[in-house]
Formats: sequence, structure tokens, C-alpha cells
Amino acid sequence: MGKTAYKRLLGSQSFRQRLLLATLSSTPILIEDIRADETWPGLRNHEISLLRLFETVCDDCHVEINETGTKLKYKPGTIIGGRQHRAHDCGVSRSIGYFLEPLVVLCLFAKQPLTIRLKGITNDSKDPSVDTFKSTALPILKRFGVPSEGLELKIESRGLPPNGGGEVVLSLPVVQSLSAVSWIDEGFVKKIRGTTFSTRVSVQFENSMIKATRGIINPLVSDVHIFSDHRSGPQAGNSPGYGISLVAETTSGCFISADTAVSHSRDDDTSSLADDSKKDLMPPEDIGVGTTNALLGEIAQSGVVDSTHQGLLFLLCALCPQDVSKVRVGKLSQYGVETLRNIRDFLNLKFIIKPEPNSQSVFLKCVGYGMKNLSRKVS
Repeated sequence: MGKTAYKRLLGSQSFRQRLLLATLSSTPILIEDIRADETWPGLRNHEISLLRLFETVCDDCHVEINETGTKLKYKPGTIIGGRQHRAHDCGVSRSIGYFLEPLVVLCLFAKQPLTIRLKGITNDSKDPSVDTFKSTALPILKRFGVPSEGLELKIESRGLPPNGGGEVVLSLPVVQSLSAVSWIDEGFVKKIRGTTFSTRVSVQFENSMIKATRGIINPLVSDVHIFSDHRSGPQAGNSPGYGISLVAETTSGCFISADTAVSHSRDDDTSSLADDSKKDLMPPEDIGVGTTNALLGEIAQSGVVDSTHQGLLFLLCALCPQDVSKVRVGKLSQYGVETLRNIRDFLNLKFIIKPEPNSQSVFLKCVGYGMKNLSRKVS
């Protein structure tokens, strides 16, 4: 057996996508100088948890980390998927949303449909919430030919920082290959849906968010429904907090989203927070107004996805068959640019990028990598 040739990388940036693309392209990687000059060097807890998650859904992959955590060797295995009977603890340093995107894209090409239970934080201010992933990312997958049957994200309990306690169940079908898309028309907003949530606080927090949100949206769109999800007891997780997720659906089948969540460090169960505790939290009215304005800003960018989901869109385009995909997005986000660079480095695939002079939008075109699920037979 010959010596393994590792693709050498430096630093901690784009860790999720490096791991994902290395696995999909069967490329062993060696990452060095991972936060080597920082006070606390090496891999973070959520990055180690992601590695363990990949080990769970893959067979025969090899992970080697040095004592300081500044050097990682990763040799991909076979993507198995399947029904995982043991829940994966995502920890509390990053939310479940951090893990969902790479896990979903990876296991589309697994041998078996995936069912897995994830524990941790469901809503925070760093990553897309599980609500947003459910209402926005899953429809994007369907656009690329992922079947609706077997595609589900169920929220069993909420969990907010700092102590988490949330739990979701992800079910994912497998595909033989994705479908190339020509997706350049964002259409017009026809309806807005939303979900407010509260855990271990008064339900009045949700009422205030809904009132503030409707005060802006109702004059603009007639079809608006915002649902409430008040949790208490074990389903409320371990920390009090509240937030909102909004998604606008357009006439051309686009889903544009924005969300916000705030939490408090108290972990005792209470129906309402004391006055001194409320000072540490953003008022619910401001949450509603801020998230609504963020949604309107994303809509104004004139793209088929919001800035948060540009990376997912580009990954799916790149993994399509060797056919041309055309998409239109708003101003390229930093995450979107990093995704394009990682696709180039791992798949040797470049997008043709053409800015639209009359707006902030950007057209992108690529010929897919031709990713196929060789373990899935054509029916």
C-alpha cells in the first residue's frame, strides 16, 4: 500500500467546508497551524464535535490530532448515513445550525437515508436557527431534486445559550445525483411566514415581537402568518430566552429569511424574568423590528437566496451533474466568497461571475463537478 498523499492546508478558516469537500472528493487533508499564535491554540470544541459527527455517519475515516490541537490529519471514509440510534451532542459553543449544512450536504450522497438526533443549542445569534434551516434550506434542497419524502427537521425541544438543552431530529433521503438549475428570477414576495419562540419566559415576549413585526409587514404584504412556540419544562431547554424567524416566499419559489435570538444566563425555571434581568436582554419589540428590517434588506438584495444561504447554494451547484447551472444572488457575502474559493481548491471548479450593473445582484454560472452516489441504484 502506497503512502497517503495529503492536501496541505493552513489555519482554522473554512473548517466545515474543508472537511465536507475533502470527504466528498475523497481527498485526505493535513491542516497545520490551527490558531497556533492564539492564547488558546488548536481546534475548538465545536470543531472536534463536527469531526466526531463525520465519524458517526462515515465508515473507515481516520482522524489524528496532535497534543496541542494545532495539527489535524483527516482521511475520509465511506459515507454511510443510516439510522443513528445514539444522539450526537453538538455541545454549547456553537448551535446545531453550525452542524446542519455540512451534515445535510454530505449525507445526500450516503449509502442509506439518514436519521439522526442532535442535541445542543437550537437558536442563538451566531448561526442560522433550526427554524430558518427548516423553512429555507430544506426548500433549496428540493429545488436541486432532493425528494420531499423523507426530508424533515423536527424540533423536539428548544435550547438557548449558554446551557443549551435543545434537541432536533433530522431525516434525510439520499439521491443518485442532484439536478442542475437555472434559477435567476427572484419573483415578487407573495407571503411571509414566521415563528416566534420563548423558553422559560412569559409568552408576552412573543406577543410583543409579533405586534412589532406586523406593524411593519402588514401594510406591505397581505398574506402574513406568524406562529408562536412557547416552551416550558423539559422542552424549554436549560436557559431562558426568546426570538423570531421570518421567511418570505416569492412567486418564483424563492425563500428569503432572517432570524434573531436572545438569551439570558439564568438557568432556573421562571415564568418571567426579574426587572434587573430584563435589562440584559434586547426588548422583544426591538427584536421584531430588527429582524423584519433585516428580512426587508435581504429581499432588496435581489437574489434567489439570502446572504446566509449563498454558501449552500454554491455547494449544491458545484455538486450537480456536468451540466450548466445558473443562479442569481445579491451582493456576495464573505461566506459565499469563501465557499467559491474552497470549491475551486477541492473540486478544481470555477464559477463564471458577472455583476449586474443596474442592481447589487450577481449572476453566477458553472458546470457541475458531476458528483454521483455510486451506492444508490437507479430505480
